[in-house]
Amino acid sequence: MNIIRLFNLTLFLLTAAVPLALALGYALLYSLGATGVLNEGITLVNWYKTLINNNLWQSIGYSIYIAFITMIIAIGLALWAVVRHGNVFRSGYTAFLIYLPLTLPATVMGFYSFQLLAKSGLLSRLAFQVGLLHDLAYFPILINDLWGVGIIFTHICMATPFFIILFTNLYHNENLKDFIALAQTLGAKASQVTWQIIIPVLLQKSFATLVLYFVFIMSSYEIPLLLGSQSRQMISVFTIEKLQRFNLQDIPQAYAISVLYGLLLIILIINLLGRSK
Repeated sequence: MNIIRLFNLTLFLLTAAVPLALALGYALLYSLGATGVLNEGITLVNWYKTLINNNLWQSIGYSIYIAFITMIIAIGLALWAVVRHGNVFRSGYTAFLIYLPLTLPATVMGFYSFQLLAKSGLLSRLAFQVGLLHDLAYFPILINDLWGVGIIFTHICMATPFFIILFTNLYHNENLKDFIALAQTLGAKASQVTWQIIIPVLLQKSFATLVLYFVFIMSSYEIPLLLGSQSRQMISVFTIEKLQRFNLQDIPQAYAISVLYGLLLIILIINLLGRSK
């Protein structure tokens, strides 16, 4: 058993931890001027310019906002679906259909949302046909907007089915039916069973997955690139834009942002997952 664990740990280090460490190390050296096209020796100028850049902190805050709103809505919808209709997702066509959104890449989901939510999209045309709008120009801006409605909507469409599957499996694996029956025997009301047994257990058992999915949304690239605005950018789009600009002076700052953001995520994950134990 120890040999198997050692093998698994070695495999994880070689395929995940070591490449990540090497990438962060190279990015750190580039940001410090130790390597790269414009290498002139070790300097902290790039880090100074990065840390005083208000757009960087606004981008990180905007990414947190997008991830937080998405997670709250998606988790709420998934919990409601599992609590009210949990058995539906165990078998039959519903159990099959719930997996379909997970087969679509983020880019495809982004284009789907664009065709649905744009001023000339399906939703606006339906509103016009039924008489809710007299002109398509009056349809609200739902993509490329400052509040990231299109980004949030798309991530909700991707996250909700995943959480439904996750919570459904946990519901049955943790034998919550037995706990519910015991609580009802002791006189617990339906609302007490839901809020004091089902939801706490599902959230506690899935906490690590929820944290990682939160990080995934914060770091997403394709969807905010397609549906986000230029004035408010999520951190991944902001970083890639700096990396691919014609101004070579921005490249070391892009690497500095990558290192800084990577360290912030590592600290966040370690703290949150450490507290959950």
